[in-house]
Amino acid sequence: MTEVSSLTGRLLVATPALSDPNFDRAVVLLLDHDEEGSLGVILNRPTPVGVGDILEHWAGLAGEPGVVFQGGPVSLDSALGVAVVPGEAHEAGERGGRPGPGLRGEDSSDDGPLGWRRVHGAIGLVDLEAPPELLATVLGSLRIFAGYAGWGPGQLEDELVEGAWYVVESEPGDVSSPDPRHLWRAVLRRQRNELAMVATYPDDPSLN
Repeated sequence: MTEVSSLTGRLLVATPALSDPNFDRAVVLLLDHDEEGSLGVILNRPTPVGVGDILEHWAGLAGEPGVVFQGGPVSLDSALGVAVVPGEAHEAGERGGRPGPGLRGEDSSDDGPLGWRRVHGAIGLVDLEAPPELLATVLGSLRIFAGYAGWGPGQLEDELVEGAWYVVESEPGDVSSPDPRHLWRAVLRRQRNELAMVATYPDDPSLN
């Protein structure tokens, strides 16, 4: 199999041509991407459910709007915590930036504060079974996601070829955007190429 260039830590931004309602105008942060498949969370699907309703002990650390986000259509009964730890980005270097199988429980406590596992730069996954006090003083922001988006081997690559997604660089602020419903346009607007024009695309394609 041809080696897959990892897109871990980057954003998938749904193109206007993507017809799957699960991903309409979605902005997905890729938490893992290799030849075995891909896994990410949708950053712009807030739900009405407060973090305190399902994870009371983490509610105090969750950023505004303080609700659970629907991370994707897979495993909606499971929760993922994604957090930014300011000052960690410069240490990432060549040490990684991708969790690989660590998403499923590997220990990498030497890479950042205890209870947090780096995904890319200052962005990482939080161990929601750990005491929140471990991270209370170092977290810059925390988002809780119910479910995730997943792709099998080669599936995401096929979708990229079909033109379903734009791939762009993530910024730590994307995880904690105070206005997540407008994140799709905001991410496109900051691109220094023709993608900035896509941000003006109407929600109803028939109006284009």
